[in-house]
Amino acid sequence: MIGHTTRRVARHILPWAAAAFLGASTALAGPAAAVPVLHAACAASEYENVDGACVPRPESAPAAPNGATARCKDGEYSFSKHRSGTCSHHGGVAEWL
Repeated sequence: MIGHTTRRVARHILPWAAAAFLGASTALAGPAAAVPVLHAACAASEYENVDGACVPRPESAPAAPNGATARCKDGEYSFSKHRSGTCSHHGGVAEWL
């Protein structure tokens, strides 16, 4: 009788326990880390924007350099192609060009 009960319990409980263990181990592992995908090989003086294009990094200059789109509050000139995020590490936009 004990053998029959043990087999019945094993048949009903083990699949549930295995599923619970696998689910818990997956949940504990957390989401996969997002790895940035670089679409362009940008030079050190450039960064890759949201479109995957290389854009010159902000630079200091006595006057607006060719292609600059904004003057940041810290005096750097930005070449950003989108308004969102422009000069975000430079105190914000002082003036759009």
